[in-house]
Amino acid sequence: MTWNGEEYQSRFDRIAAEGGDIHGEAALVRSFQPASVLDAGCGTGRVAIELARHGIAVTGVDVDESMLATARRRAPGISWYQRDLVDLDLGQSFDVVVMAGNVPLFTPPGTEPALVAGVAGHVRPAGRLVAGFSLNRGYTLDDYDAHCRAAGLTFEVRYATWSREPYTGGEYAVSVHCRP
Repeated sequence: MTWNGEEYQSRFDRIAAEGGDIHGEAALVRSFQPASVLDAGCGTGRVAIELARHGIAVTGVDVDESMLATARRRAPGISWYQRDLVDLDLGQSFDVVVMAGNVPLFTPPGTEPALVAGVAGHVRPAGRLVAGFSLNRGYTLDDYDAHCRAAGLTFEVRYATWSREPYTGGEYAVSVHCRP
């Protein structure tokens, strides 16, 4: 899939200009009071930039150069890396790793276990992996939870939205797993 970073970002710029809240993901991540965050599948940097604005050390990773070009233009002081999240190895760990925006659904089918292992490998002890994605595209919560367990993470809590509405079923979930 080919993206246009500027076009993608313009959608969020419009939502913000109309008074919409585009920072729900960052607010949830901030609630864990992390000192460091890896924004895995960062796109144009919307989440990472908001976290950095609150004094959190952020690193962004995305496979798409167009998305990263927009992120670098918007926040040149943040470390941005062009990498595939499948089997990711940055050689560092973070208090929180966040995958916002349906990241698991944009990886090739069958690579989900390696995706989860790649990002989970960057969660430091007592840290968290936070991921939100649609459940109507074939990747189930049972599968995701199993991939997290295989990567050494334990389930903590699940929400229906980034604003922490209780999850009672439905087509979207935000899952929090932690490293003991």
